Amino acid sequence: MASSSFATITSELLVGFGENCLLFAMTLLMAIPLGLIITFGSMSKFKPLSWLTKVFVWIIRGTPLMLQLFVVMYLPGILLNIPMRNRMLAAVIAFVINYACYFSEIYRGGIESISRGQYEAGQVLGMTRTETFLKVVLLQVVKRIVPPMSNEIITLVKDTSLARVIAVAEILMCAERYAGVGVIWPLFYTGAFFLIFNGVLSLLFGYIEKKLNYFRS
Repeated sequence: MASSSFATITSELLVGFGENCLLFAMTLLMAIPLGLIITFGSMSKFKPLSWLTKVFVWIIRGTPLMLQLFVVMYLPGILLNIPMRNRMLAAVIAFVINYACYFSEIYRGGIESISRGQYEAGQVLGMTRTETFLKVVLLQVVKRIVPPMSNEIITLVKDTSLARVIAVAEILMCAERYAGVGVIWPLFYTGAFFLIFNGVLSLLFGYIEKKLNYFRS
């Protein structure tokens, strides 16, 4: 009976963790390119666009992700009378916007860390500004942003558990249901899922950092 209970709970937790993994994958897939677009907006020489983008990033980074989840979930229904019926979609929208803003600041820091001499060297070699960025600057930017990006991505794994506040049936929500009836061990078991996932990501990013050592002096 105990083994059956263990198997049943494990099965439910795996289903819940599938929701975490889906949210994680969808957020990365959309936030990484969106963050680059936001970066170009904040670095634009067109001041109104730059100002608006920076204010938007400031608001998103300065407010809790949990609050943003509530806003995306309930605000359309309150203001536009268009209720958000798909809770996973609401979570994906909130997560993508939040992480795109964080990624944009990492991108911006990486781009601005490259000295002007790199662009001037490209011009001396007859490259256009775009060619210099793609062939010279971008490679150095990628190397520099991998460590902070890896930190944000690992944080994203853990943040997916926040989706439970709008009733997305992720793994922690499943474990909490059992805790409510006095079965505590699924909560600790849930921690193992996150530890293993983040452990794999840490190994992956460590490997990527070693592969990107092409500019080591």
